[in-house]
Amino acid sequence: MPPNLKPKPTDFMPTNPRSATIRPARAGDAAAIEALIVPFVKAGTLLPRTAAEIRDLIPTSFVAESDGKIVGFTALEIYSAKLAEIRSLAVTEEQQRLGLGSQLVDACVEVAGKRNILEVMVITSSEEFFRGCGFNFTLPGEKKALFIQPAASTARASATEGSPS
Repeated sequence: MPPNLKPKPTDFMPTNPRSATIRPARAGDAAAIEALIVPFVKAGTLLPRTAAEIRDLIPTSFVAESDGKIVGFTALEIYSAKLAEIRSLAVTEEQQRLGLGSQLVDACVEVAGKRNILEVMVITSSEEFFRGCGFNFTLPGEKKALFIQPAASTARASATEGSPS
């Protein structure tokens, strides 16, 4: 590109993106799913998942497949009839920004809807992505999720022992 021309946003888009399909995960996908999430775990953007965890999540998981290769994954972990969580969303770097992540999330939300689950949550460092998928911090009635880390709670309790209340 000549130095006097500014690049257009489309200059950075793949010129011929590979088409990928979203499908339910199968037991035979487990090893490929494990391999897919390793770079995300190393980067600290996903929590590690054991092979057993991945196998347990397969019945409510989806993959993005392109040219016979798994290029995306996510799972819906169902905690109760009221609550489920989207977990381990990962799309290979080459396939990012093509809408696969949103399609994977939509597939999980659809399953939750069919099962009449009232709320689907996600714990993420990709807030804007999930906001774009319709997620928000508050639920009807201004309900909010609050969290505590047990190790921090134990340390806090030990530090305050003997303190006047």
